[in-house]
Amino acid sequence: MAAPRLLSMCVLWSVIMGCQPRQVPQVPDKVVGHCIYTNKFSDSMECRDYVGEWSEKDAKEDCEDQDSTIVLGSACGMEERLGYCFLEEGGERWTRITLPGVNQEKCGSMQRGCELFGGGAFEPAPVCGGKVVDSGGTGLPTFQQPVLTCVDPKPGEPPGQSEGGKVCTWEMISGATELGRHFDDYASCDRVRTQRPYYAVPPAPNAEREDPRMKDPAYAAEVDWVRTQIEATACVCCHSTRAPKGTSNWYVESPGNFINSFNPRGLAMGAGWINTVGFGAYPREHNNGFSRASPERPLDSIFVTTDPDRMARFFQSELFQRGFKREDFADQPYGAGPLDDQRLFRPTACTKGEGVDAQGLLQWRGGKARYVYVLEQESTTPTVPPNLDLPEGTLWRLDAPAEGAGVESGTVRYGVVPANMSQRFPAGGQPPALTPGKTYYLYVLADIIVPITRCLFVAP
Repeated sequence: MAAPRLLSMCVLWSVIMGCQPRQVPQVPDKVVGHCIYTNKFSDSMECRDYVGEWSEKDAKEDCEDQDSTIVLGSACGMEERLGYCFLEEGGERWTRITLPGVNQEKCGSMQRGCELFGGGAFEPAPVCGGKVVDSGGTGLPTFQQPVLTCVDPKPGEPPGQSEGGKVCTWEMISGATELGRHFDDYASCDRVRTQRPYYAVPPAPNAEREDPRMKDPAYAAEVDWVRTQIEATACVCCHSTRAPKGTSNWYVESPGNFINSFNPRGLAMGAGWINTVGFGAYPREHNNGFSRASPERPLDSIFVTTDPDRMARFFQSELFQRGFKREDFADQPYGAGPLDDQRLFRPTACTKGEGVDAQGLLQWRGGKARYVYVLEQESTTPTVPPNLDLPEGTLWRLDAPAEGAGVESGTVRYGVVPANMSQRFPAGGQPPALTPGKTYYLYVLADIIVPITRCLFVAP
């Protein structure tokens, strides 16, 4: 499946799509060429056709971006495929991606990968029976919920600030270890990388250029402060040469001034010019003094830090130095991509029998569920931990264990916890009974931020 064009703390996300398939576009017959490559995100082989008004130069450069070489004048022509993913590139240009395979059970995850994370339209192949057979999978690593890990300090480092001199760190994309330590020395980046799609992305152009500002001791010291702050956070799980498949855009070891490896949009998120509340955050007292909120204003820089105002000022200065002003990002009010779209999503009425039936059974379409919510009608749609996954108005939430397969529609009775699930909310006892005739919100996910049903039902 095509690498998503995203913005997250690891890579840029595309806009989240709805649960229903998108309409497959009618594309021109003209094919400029094709490109066979290994998807950096999924590690699977794909082939893309450059359809419509591509120039040979642009098509060649796009294929080179996939670390491959274009074949001009012909299409992919793969017979064994699960389907096509169509991405509209603008200017009467499309990319038609062939998703190879013969396993019908993967059709559902291919659709999700194309539409949910790629922003495209999926056309299933005959092996899928001309339709999506949804196995409930996502094609992504199972989201690992955060855990608090407490370990002894590394040899030569001072005692930790927690009981017994331990160093305690939340293994979460918004987590931070103690200042002056390196996050992945004290927490599992493998867990963190399940919480956001991760793959290697090149840094900003000319990132390694000589920067005369680094000869200014005051400026160099401020860059070093920013780097030290970031190294204590989970950002280094993707934005460091320690990342297993390569760095994801900017990275802390970039030669010279590592700030030059940032693209302008990343700087704007660091400056707080693009709202990043959708990524979630711990309060500073639970996160070794790191936060994205300052006492004077709401969530600011995307970076968790011991001094949010100082961090935001640094990135604002960098933007000014590059000739940008806040108004340049006015059309980008939110920066968390599908996390924001999901958080701001407003459900409509359930159809085709979805909801809670007269026997109290929860009914949904779209395969097995790893997370099941029943909420008050006006509740904010849940998104990610630590602070956005249990919104006010949550009545009942079930979670599948990381190694579990989830549950089928029609097998869960409201208030009864299945053997292969756990009740996350309420913490104990039964959820409140549903009031007949009252409207509630059913929210069911194949995994975190992979919804399969989001709709309003009337309790029987």
